[in-house]
Amino acid sequence: MSASSQVSSRAATILVVEDDERVRRGLVRAFESEGHRAVACGDAAEALRELHRQTCDLIVLDIELPGVSGLALCRLLRAQAATRRLPVIVVSSHDREEYKVEAFAAGADDFVAKGATPRELLTRAGAHLEAAERERALQGSNRELAFIADLGRGLLHALSPAEVVRRVAGATYEGADASLCAAALIKSSGEKGKGERVKGEDAGLTVCVFDREGSAEEDATLLDLERLRAWLASAPSTSRCETGREDFFLRDGGHAVEYTAPLRFEGRALGALVVAFDRAADCDQTAQRLVDAAAQQAALAARISTLYEAARSASVHLAREVERRTAEAESQRRFTEAIIDSLPVSLYAVDHEYRVVAWNRNRELGGQGIPRRDVLGRNIFDVLTRQPRETLKREFERAFETGEIERIEQETKSPDGSTRHWLVSKVPMRTDGEEVSHVITVGEDITARVEANRAVARTEKLAAVGRLAAGVVHEINNPLATISACAEALESRVAEGIYGAGAGVGDLREYLQLIRGEAFRCKQITNGLLDFSRARAAEHAPVNVSEVVESAARLLAHQKRGVHVRIDVELAERLPLVSGDMGQLQQAVIILAENAVDAMPEGGTLTLRTLRGEAEEGGAVSVEVRDTGQGIPVEIRERIFDPFFTTKEIGRGTGLGLAVCYGIVTEHGGRIAVDSTVGRGTVFRISLPATKNSDGE
Repeated sequence: MSASSQVSSRAATILVVEDDERVRRGLVRAFESEGHRAVACGDAAEALRELHRQTCDLIVLDIELPGVSGLALCRLLRAQAATRRLPVIVVSSHDREEYKVEAFAAGADDFVAKGATPRELLTRAGAHLEAAERERALQGSNRELAFIADLGRGLLHALSPAEVVRRVAGATYEGADASLCAAALIKSSGEKGKGERVKGEDAGLTVCVFDREGSAEEDATLLDLERLRAWLASAPSTSRCETGREDFFLRDGGHAVEYTAPLRFEGRALGALVVAFDRAADCDQTAQRLVDAAAQQAALAARISTLYEAARSASVHLAREVERRTAEAESQRRFTEAIIDSLPVSLYAVDHEYRVVAWNRNRELGGQGIPRRDVLGRNIFDVLTRQPRETLKREFERAFETGEIERIEQETKSPDGSTRHWLVSKVPMRTDGEEVSHVITVGEDITARVEANRAVARTEKLAAVGRLAAGVVHEINNPLATISACAEALESRVAEGIYGAGAGVGDLREYLQLIRGEAFRCKQITNGLLDFSRARAAEHAPVNVSEVVESAARLLAHQKRGVHVRIDVELAERLPLVSGDMGQLQQAVIILAENAVDAMPEGGTLTLRTLRGEAEEGGAVSVEVRDTGQGIPVEIRERIFDPFFTTKEIGRGTGLGLAVCYGIVTEHGGRIAVDSTVGRGTVFRISLPATKNSDGE
């Protein structure tokens, strides 16, 4: 699959924040080649100014920026409501774990190394753009459903045309985030001429306007009633969206677009719902669907209110009209419940007393489902007994107090023992006024997405280790086979007596056994690396780190490398044991020691030391390999653990040693750190977690 096929189909605006002009131009070209619009900035201040000028869909952010760092900018973006949900991809020239951890802790959504191909960055950017689109769609759906449910319940109590237009105009004004909103109903013949006319109100229309201050006005002076009556007389069947001021119904010079939906019932236009927005972008499809839904419910409510008024004035038909209205209201209630039950999420709602007032169909299904009849009216803490009461109560209290939507990821155990992952949203709901009256809890099963992300991470890790293993096997196995064969041939000659029977022959036999044994151990190490790349579990046992270091020192002495290098061994007493593979740990120490010897071509002191870790390390055991050699320059210190990176001459090193050492320490749950000063020496420190209840030896 090509990279372009995985990038969002919608043309997006990408903000590239990168101080390197060459890299910045390359990123801009890559995104523009996919049909996106790329905006480039060189520092955090310029990026913030750009975000205030225009709306962006995704940010590609360099971790190292002049002045304010990329991570500080990322934290600032997450602290602002306007950019809290904006996808951020951090790029860095360093691919170390701690950089990734810091980036994700700062709020980044993804981390990409600068060495990666443009295809990878484009694919990840596309995935985040699509995820953001899905989240916006879900938010829009939740917004529409909450609005429909809220408006439907409010209209159930609207018994007169004046109440209908007031509730519809007010709910639409708030729900659509409009600048102005007006609702108008055509008065029936029985209503015309009855009572006093309100100032500016037309005798044939019942009108309510919510102005820019959010105040409900029954003053029709803001509406061009003549134009509105003419439009309603044309029996409009569809809504209209106008941007020309000469076609506006609302007399307000500030808005840029106007959306009008007819209130149709049984083929007749009973009135209109007019909504004005200051920006054309605010009148999107979500807002239009919301206005249309409000118009449909308002039409039904208007019809019901008309029937109610007629039934009240004509007592003969009162019983029949009340029954009809009740049936229609019940149908509307069932329709609203059917919508909620059809949602592919688990949904329930509680009031201020934490009583369950809604419980949809998905909450009844599954191994942890509870029938609706056993839940409605009960306290939520008596129903959801598997969740910690205090934690659940704090979540509801925050929703009631702040009135903000909160999303929480949770894990649950299924009856079969499998783990399910959920995205739980607490949605405050206001039925009347500004105070939060209910909290809706929506639970979405995101198990598939979480497992897919973890599978991708595992695959990437195994692929990296597999490439490392292939390099190790290619570089080491053939020389090992030659060494083993030569050692066996020499042992055969010694056994045949070709070299006599002197004292030197005994030493030769010992050295040949040592060579063959170490070659066999190296073969085991490469096989173990291959096993690890195939995700095979290693078998660990309790290990005394001091014995590992002492054994490594003896092997180094036999190698006679660095004749002018003195080896000092400092072993702490009664160290706790660690859980691991003794051969692999010995290999890690030898790799560090051999590198230390190579760093002292003129001679020096190699110190191998074991000690207890600091108290804050949680009972760790440390191994230090210290030399007095050349030191490691700062500019290459970040790359020393990369596979195949070496500063040695051709033929003297493959660049695999420190990479293998890093892998061994990581597999044992430990950490490796380096402290170096050019011209004075280097200290490598391995920290391994001690086993529990270990007293050492």
